[in-house]
Amino acid sequence: MKTDVQIAQEANMKPIKAIASIVDIPEDALELYGNYKAKVNVDAIEKLSEKPDGKLVLVTAINPTAAGEGKTTVNVGLSMGLNKIGKKTFTALREPSLGPCFGVKGGAAGGGYAQVLPMEDINLHFTGDIHAVTTANNLLAAMIDNHLHQGNALNIDPKQITWRRCLDINDRALRNTAIGLGAKSDGVTREDGFDISVASEIMAILCLANDLKDLKVRLAKMIVGYTYDKKPVYASQLEAVGALALLLKDAIKPNLVQTIENTPAFIHGGPFANIAHGCNSVIATKTALKLADYVVTEAGFGADLGAEKFFNIKCRAADLKPDAVVVVGTVKALKKHGGVAKDALTQEDLKALEDGFGNLQRHVENVRKFGVPVVVAINEFPTDTPAEVSLLTSLCEKIDVPVILTQVWAKGGEGAIALANKVVELAESGTADFKPLYPLDLPIKAKIETIAKEIYRADGVEFSSKALKNIQKFEADGLGALPICMAKTQYSFSDDQKLLGAPTGFKITIKDVKISAGAGFIIPLAGDIMRMPGLPKVPAANRIDILEDGEIVGLF
Repeated sequence: MKTDVQIAQEANMKPIKAIASIVDIPEDALELYGNYKAKVNVDAIEKLSEKPDGKLVLVTAINPTAAGEGKTTVNVGLSMGLNKIGKKTFTALREPSLGPCFGVKGGAAGGGYAQVLPMEDINLHFTGDIHAVTTANNLLAAMIDNHLHQGNALNIDPKQITWRRCLDINDRALRNTAIGLGAKSDGVTREDGFDISVASEIMAILCLANDLKDLKVRLAKMIVGYTYDKKPVYASQLEAVGALALLLKDAIKPNLVQTIENTPAFIHGGPFANIAHGCNSVIATKTALKLADYVVTEAGFGADLGAEKFFNIKCRAADLKPDAVVVVGTVKALKKHGGVAKDALTQEDLKALEDGFGNLQRHVENVRKFGVPVVVAINEFPTDTPAEVSLLTSLCEKIDVPVILTQVWAKGGEGAIALANKVVELAESGTADFKPLYPLDLPIKAKIETIAKEIYRADGVEFSSKALKNIQKFEADGLGALPICMAKTQYSFSDDQKLLGAPTGFKITIKDVKISAGAGFIIPLAGDIMRMPGLPKVPAANRIDILEDGEIVGLF
């Protein structure tokens, strides 16, 4: 069987100018990065304001397991399937972080015959957007410490600095650090730490900004710490905004690439959904909606994280109204949720599949709470048996949700034609009546409790004294009317990653609450979640290599 990278290397890519012409992007709006990648200068596309929006389809999934659910693969396959039935379609995805590529995943550009290309470039540096975010984040950190060293005119309390450095590699040793050690000229000694770059507030701002002007407004609002008398200190007070915006001047432009079947794709922005808001950029999505009949976008991890934040954060920020949702599930992953060990997932087990179905059912019920029609996509694996597929189909029918078997890994767009037809039926039915889960004027605690009870099905929420103190501070500073961006394990509805399936009888523990005032959301930290992942016992980096002839191996 061919690997993903072998399939990608054998694909017949078209020059990116030809891909742009499919959706009427003029050549003068392209900034080429070789033959197959381009930045798109949205301001140069004059027709954008004249065109009505296309239909917006969200692809989300069950809680992920080591068995894999293939959300990106289905997203790409569906976009190609829609093209095959005559709908001009764009796919809009996030760009992969180097952290998981070299940590647990080895790549994140789809798989098999449902990939975005050039997959090696997309997974490795791409057009440098994440590096630009990293540099901007760390420039601001350097300016904060330089301000302390040069006399601290803003009266910043070094023990209340909230801005952390970042790096786009999983490195647990950098979670907590001490800086300024050495001579007096080496700066003020204080505690610091690193988050992974895609968890930086600057990444979130890049993805939520509508344009360069909005980007600068949001950058100015970032809180970097507090004064000795507990007043917030903003990035604008450090006179950092202009330099940060300059570093992001190219990163804010969407990246145009193509699928393996030459469907146009925007890959732009990369926030994780377990520790950030998990959606690709507003600019990419809104631009694609003006250029295509259908835009297929995604939100990270399960619908309890990515989809919830897509609806409550991104759709609010961009005034988006999704027309349909696809929830991806696999027989293997549902058996895992039903209690089967990883090494036994290829064996038929109807009882475990039925036991694990509760996870999929809960996600479907949750999506429906937002007023958007939903279809389940079964992402087929070669080990799925006819009896298992039949059982999963009947279980979906019992909860009155349409279900379609997809074969996109093996067949590309051809394997998603049935799903594409169902998506069009739902999107054009006029039944979508999108509404967020909670009003923004609810108190912060009430918004957190709403998500915990309505989406996770928790019995309640327990707040640490630190979390309650920060909530009180944010509301006193006039920042209470922001949406919630929960930081929680992706593996479970609960904050315990070992509670699989559809757990009940648990409470969510909020150990801390942070603020991203520029991005425009509040971040409760649930359970043991951390914003800098670590490498696994055997990192994906151990199997990745480039051979003497230039062939890349191990990247899926």
